[in-house]
Amino acid sequence: MSNLIFEKGNFGREGVSVPAAAKPKKDIYSSIPDTFLAKKNYDFPYLSELDVIRHYVNLSRLNFSIDTNFYPLGSCTMKYNPKINEELSSMKGFVNLHPYQDQEDIQGALYIIHDLEKMLCEITGMNRFSFQPSAGAHGELTGMLMIRAYHCAKNNKKTKVIVPDSSHGTNPASAAMCGYEIVQIKSNENGLVDISELKKNIDKETAAVMLTNPNTLGLFEEEIKEIADISHAKGALLYYDGANLNALLGITNPALMGFDVMHINLHKTFATPHGGGGPGSGPVGVTKELIEFLPVPLVDKKDNQFYFNYDFPRSIGKVKAFYGNFLVLVKAYIYILSVGGLGLKEISENAVLNANYLKENLKKYFDLPYDKICMHETVFSAARQKQENDISALDIAKRLIDYGIHPPTVYFPLIVKEALMIEPTETESKETLDNFIEVMKKIYAESKTNPQLLKEAPHNTPVRRLNEVKAAMDLDLRWNPQKPFDNHR
Repeated sequence: MSNLIFEKGNFGREGVSVPAAAKPKKDIYSSIPDTFLAKKNYDFPYLSELDVIRHYVNLSRLNFSIDTNFYPLGSCTMKYNPKINEELSSMKGFVNLHPYQDQEDIQGALYIIHDLEKMLCEITGMNRFSFQPSAGAHGELTGMLMIRAYHCAKNNKKTKVIVPDSSHGTNPASAAMCGYEIVQIKSNENGLVDISELKKNIDKETAAVMLTNPNTLGLFEEEIKEIADISHAKGALLYYDGANLNALLGITNPALMGFDVMHINLHKTFATPHGGGGPGSGPVGVTKELIEFLPVPLVDKKDNQFYFNYDFPRSIGKVKAFYGNFLVLVKAYIYILSVGGLGLKEISENAVLNANYLKENLKKYFDLPYDKICMHETVFSAARQKQENDISALDIAKRLIDYGIHPPTVYFPLIVKEALMIEPTETESKETLDNFIEVMKKIYAESKTNPQLLKEAPHNTPVRRLNEVKAAMDLDLRWNPQKPFDNHR
């Protein structure tokens, strides 16, 4: 573990010289609350500019990112982000926009929002989109609020929402936040929605059925039209969790399947990597019956001018300040224009091909609970390794780090024991996939011949296995000169 920057340097060394400030004519500190004033001088480090540059460059080399390594993180779609997206979205005309500018001054920005909405409508089959939600889960909550508003407007007595046991955890959470009772239905032997269970649990009080298709097992819901018909017959709406839209671009769309409301993880499906803590975007799309409930404003066009339209009396109102994370919209707009309609279809075809290539080459070594053609991701199980040599999915994930590969999602979906969810995305080459296959084969062999090697992995990282519970429950990221440094290994 390298030293903290506070532990480096020598007294008297400096990177920049700042002239002494003139003595203020009056006490400028008297107006500052005492709680914001330092009680003593802190012993900050004495560093040259070169010390600082080398420190942070070396730290950056420790980062694990899509730009440096294979990142098969299932469901999160850690796909490569073309650098043209970053370059163009960083143009001054975009980054210096202010949300309070007059509409006449931001016609270009409004054009992008308006045009991107039309593109997403064409891709998904929805009739309109709101760009306010700032991430997928936020979009999901927005969609469920609209469903509640829709039923209230019709005086429908709706009290519950149905979710499958393979659903993302945000599905029941979003519905519960809207006041609904959650009814979970189990998957069938093929990993799909059990139609008999759906029929048994759905009734006139069901507000919505929430699904993602393909589901979290990477499997396409083959009876999706029947699911839609069953839902609509009971007066329930069908909600589409768009986390796995990367598998369907240009091939089919949620509207054709019978979905009424959906969100898109715009920052995932359309090129901005999921991780890193940066801004996201979770646009919500609806069929024509729900347009009036969308968050305001929407961007419309009249007399060759774009404008913010607030004229939606039944709108659920704003769900975020201003108009969404605009620069994420710019990146998605650039991405779609760059690849075009045929390119979007090729993206999904390659994502599906890559996932099936991994599935077929690895199913001899790791259990495949549902051995059928998958979509953009595949889910293995390390249950056999756990039973035979006490090797867990976490052990395998940690060992992958030693080989320069980011771990996939583990222990999800919950219906698969010791789950390893792997999504290669469309941007990875066959050589990268072949290397991953060989590494997984090596780890399989190690689990039999030297299981302790996996239990102690990773071996070549600056910090070994963290106490993850302590890291989550006792988060401490602030430097305190009076508290000794503890890396909580």
